[in-house]
Amino acid sequence: MRVLLKAQFDTEKGNEGIRSGKLPELLKETLDHLRPEAAYFGPEDGCRTCWMVIDLEDSSQIPPIAEPFFTHFGAKVSFTPVMNADDLQKGLSRIR
Repeated sequence: MRVLLKAQFDTEKGNEGIRSGKLPELLKETLDHLRPEAAYFGPEDGCRTCWMVIDLEDSSQIPPIAEPFFTHFGAKVSFTPVMNADDLQKGLSRIR
């Protein structure tokens, strides 16, 4: 299932992660491992934020994906099911 992973980093822990090199390292490892369909980075609500569109085969993948964001950077993490235009058309065609 296609989901939007959003991670908002705690500012102080993010600052420490930038100084130590851990934040770019975690993001590179995450991108290499998850191979997102798309990945974006920017500020939201005054926090460093990343958005990644990823494919989850099973909900059991959530803990190992989210934990590094929680433990290293005190991040707020959310997973939201999303569709592209083809998925939406397929879903709408099933409505009667």
